[in-house]
Amino acid sequence: MKQLLEELIRADVGKVLENEPLKKHTTMKVGGPADVFVEPKSIEGLMKTMEIIKKHHADWRVIGRGSNLLVLDEGIAGVVIKLGNGISHLTIQDEEITVGGGYSLVSLSTLISRKGLSGLEFASGIPGSVGGAVYMNAGAHGSDISNVLKKAHILFADGTLEWLSNEEMEFSYRSSILQKKRPGICLEAVFQLKKGDRDSIVSTMQKNKEYRRETQPWNHPCAGSIFRNPLPHYAGQLIEKAGLKGYKIGGAKISEMHGNFIVNEDNATASDVLALIDFVKKTIYEQFQIKMETEVEIVGRNK
Repeated sequence: MKQLLEELIRADVGKVLENEPLKKHTTMKVGGPADVFVEPKSIEGLMKTMEIIKKHHADWRVIGRGSNLLVLDEGIAGVVIKLGNGISHLTIQDEEITVGGGYSLVSLSTLISRKGLSGLEFASGIPGSVGGAVYMNAGAHGSDISNVLKKAHILFADGTLEWLSNEEMEFSYRSSILQKKRPGICLEAVFQLKKGDRDSIVSTMQKNKEYRRETQPWNHPCAGSIFRNPLPHYAGQLIEKAGLKGYKIGGAKISEMHGNFIVNEDNATASDVLALIDFVKKTIYEQFQIKMETEVEIVGRNK
C-alpha cells in the first residue's frame, strides 16, 4: 500500500490521504478508515488513479457524497475513490444536460428548475451525488432517475469506461445494472429534460423540499431510507405499526419522525446501526411475516 500511496501522490491525481476516517465522508457519520483515500481533481486524475490501482492489483471502490452508505467500523481495505468537486462539471444544451458524477443532486435540481427545465423536481430533497443517484436509480414523489436519464458514462470494476443507454442500464426499483450484474460507477450522466413554466417548476420543487424537511430527520446524521419498500407495503409504516419508532441500540435510534430512518443520535458506531437493522428485520418478520431488505449499501472489510 505504501508504494501505491507514494505513486498516487507523485502522479498528482488530486487529494491523496492515508487511513482517512470514512465517517468524515458519509452522511451517517460512521465508518472506519480507508487504507488509501483519493479525491481526484478531474476525470483525467481518476483515470490515472485507476491505472496505478490496476498496476498494484489493489482493491478499490468509489463513493459519492456518502448518503445511502453505511461503512463498517473496520473501514475499507484498499483504495476509496471519492467523486467530489473535481468531477462536477455541468453543460446545458437546450433541454439536454451533461453533468459530472460528483455533482450534488440537490444543487443540480435547484439550478435546473431556475432555468425552467422540468424533470428533476423529484430530486430536490434527495441528498447525495448524481453518480450515486444513477447507480441506485434514486427516486421520490412518483418519479426516478430512469425517467430522465438518456445515457451514462460508466467506470466498470475492471477499470474500463463505456457509455450505457437508459435501456442498457436495466433500471428497476432502486436498482440498476451497476449494482450486481455489471459492477460500476457513473462518472457522467446525460439527462433529457423538458422546457416548462419556471414558476410552476420552482414551486413543485419547493413543495418536495418542504415535504422532506417536515417528514424526514435530516437534522440528524442519517443515511436516508434504510429499507426498500416491500411493495405493496411501505417500510416506514410497517416499522411504525410494529411500535419501533424511537427504539435505540447504542448511539443509533429509529427516527421518531420517520420509521425508515436510523439516526446517529449519540456517536453511534456502524455496529450499533447494524444491530438495529437486524432487530427491525427480525421484528417485522415475526409480526407480519414480511422480509425486509436494506436499501442502504453496507460496505467494509467484512462485506
